[in-house]
Amino acid sequence: MPTIARPSLSSYIHIVAAGTEKPESLASSTYETPRKRKLPSESAALNPPSDDLNKAGSLYICGCPGTGKSLSMEKVVQQVNDLSKQVCHQRNTLSVNCTSLTKTTDIFTKILGETEPGKKTNGHSSPLQRLQTLFSQKQESSRCTVFLFLLLLIIADEMDYLITKDRGVLHDLFMLTTLPFSRCILIGVANAIDLADRFLPKLKSLNCKPIVISFCAYSKDQILRILQERLMVLPYVAFQSKALELCARKVSAASGDMRKALCLCRSALEILEIEIRGSSGSESQSPTPDDPVVRMDHMAAALSKTFKSPVVDTIQSLPQHQQIIICSAAKAFRGSKKDATVGELNKLYLEICKSLMISPAGITEFFNMCTVLNDQGILKFGKARGDKLKRVSLRVDESDITFALQGIRFFRNSLL
Repeated sequence: MPTIARPSLSSYIHIVAAGTEKPESLASSTYETPRKRKLPSESAALNPPSDDLNKAGSLYICGCPGTGKSLSMEKVVQQVNDLSKQVCHQRNTLSVNCTSLTKTTDIFTKILGETEPGKKTNGHSSPLQRLQTLFSQKQESSRCTVFLFLLLLIIADEMDYLITKDRGVLHDLFMLTTLPFSRCILIGVANAIDLADRFLPKLKSLNCKPIVISFCAYSKDQILRILQERLMVLPYVAFQSKALELCARKVSAASGDMRKALCLCRSALEILEIEIRGSSGSESQSPTPDDPVVRMDHMAAALSKTFKSPVVDTIQSLPQHQQIIICSAAKAFRGSKKDATVGELNKLYLEICKSLMISPAGITEFFNMCTVLNDQGILKFGKARGDKLKRVSLRVDESDITFALQGIRFFRNSLL
């Protein structure tokens, strides 16, 4: 089998799937890195910070999977650690994945270990009790008096675990930030949005309600822009624009999970690589316009592994002429146009049949096929006196039609 002489397709996969090891890393293209924060001067470091800046607090971040929550927290932790090492030569963050805890109360042991490193706890008090005592008494100031380094930043990822297993632990955790001399900034991260409504009322009654930030699912345009920005580092075209748009449209309609879009692009690249390795032909030594790219049929094949809907199955099982009618409707209703007359749709149907060199059906048979598609919930008829004047519109998403038909070589050019 021939090898790929052009820049390896693995370089494509590295670009678009670099985030699959860290699931949400592709979202980094939407994260704008702040300008490097200026370090305080020596004189400023000697002055105690203001009370307003030296307060503990809490934040609750929620949102659907793949929306950039964990990545954003990684960026925050990285920046705080980099800055704290330059000033105090020590780390001032603690990241805990709550699902990794043997017991939910182990989170207090980890916090105590960061607050009093190397100090053994006595057996008479629990880690929680020791923290409560510690944060209720005024502590001697360390040489690092800048407010950022007096406080311990705690990132509690997958906080759903604490909510579902033991709410008492959750409440105690947030209450640590309200004690008179607390040195904790707590950021809880969870996927479920509705959980906030279930535990916030209790936290409010305990006077430790956190600020809530919701991460919304990515829209089609956002997913498309992120993918395009990631691929800009390549000196050649790796994906057809229509293929990326199909991926973005399908992922946004399903979940808005950026990680899913990454996986689909990776899968489409692997399909292209298999196709090239299995084909015989000359190998180019450098990228040219004729070099292979991920087309819509590659993306459709990748989508078929992940998404499958009854609508897609129905369209794929239809007779050829009914599929041509659906293809005609998909082309007719692109953009702002939402409907057309049966006569207008028939005209486009005849054009596609001519381009495919297929004998078209007569107008009566064409209308009967449209009626069948109307009964199946794919097309929708409006009211009119004559059949040709009836307005017809699509009841299904255009991406489902593209997904169902793009894998069929017969329709590939018709859907462009």
